Amino acid sequence: MWRKLTIAGLLLVPLTSMAQLRHFVANLDESQWRVTQNSPIECRLEHQIPLYGNAVFSSYASKKINLDFELAMWQKPEKVTKARLVSRAPQWRPGRPDIAITEITYQRYFNGEVPKPAAWSMLNELAKGMQPTFYYTDWFRAEQQVAVGLSAANFRRMYNQFRQCLSNLLPYSFDDIAFTVLNFKSGGKELTAYSLKQMQRVQEYLSYDPEVELVLVDAYTDSYGSRNVNKRVSNERANQIKKYLMEHGIQQNRILTTGHGETKHLVANDTIRGRQQNRRVVIQISKGA
Repeated sequence: MWRKLTIAGLLLVPLTSMAQLRHFVANLDESQWRVTQNSPIECRLEHQIPLYGNAVFSSYASKKINLDFELAMWQKPEKVTKARLVSRAPQWRPGRPDIAITEITYQRYFNGEVPKPAAWSMLNELAKGMQPTFYYTDWFRAEQQVAVGLSAANFRRMYNQFRQCLSNLLPYSFDDIAFTVLNFKSGGKELTAYSLKQMQRVQEYLSYDPEVELVLVDAYTDSYGSRNVNKRVSNERANQIKKYLMEHGIQQNRILTTGHGETKHLVANDTIRGRQQNRRVVIQISKGA
């Protein structure tokens, strides 16, 4: 995990000579960018840094616009290390001044992350042909600096694909549908208009997420009618939801249904509103780590 530092608190070692600098960056022939995830629930743009690791930009379906950056190192930091992130011109574009992006900290044994605004800045600088570069002091040799750069070569086409993916992300996340309560109209198996929209969101998300392992469907009724009838109605409602999910591509063995009848009321049944709250199906979704 990273934390932002004040400039006064950042100890920078000047780069006095190229002999003191180890520079990791892909050359023109090596530089490759790949969109490794392109779906309505996840977008991922990756770039391999030879002999060092991978640079990964990612964004996920959510109510809020988000962007993460991770510097996935083959060798994790041996100690807490202060670093600075700078946009610099590549060798084939000399004369352009460096632009400071942010100051950050590598945590021991963790990959590097940067705040969302800095991640957007990195993408913008890459789109201009610049080279976002991390500078820090070597973990074992205090007299040596390390520079880790992201090459802008071959970036533009994959960046366009990544931006297109971002524009297609769902406006809600897994957490928004992982626990969903659906309500039914009185005396039947028809969902309320609001619950039908919620059901469509659940189905849409599940159709894109292969990591979902189990969908639990628990159905309940109000206390009107006999217990046997209510038990049967709750089973029918649970199976109705299961059928809907299966018709939209969710495998049968990933769905477990239970009809509870008129047990486990949320509120009293002596009002129309209370009975509507008790006529419900609860969908709970679990996924792999």
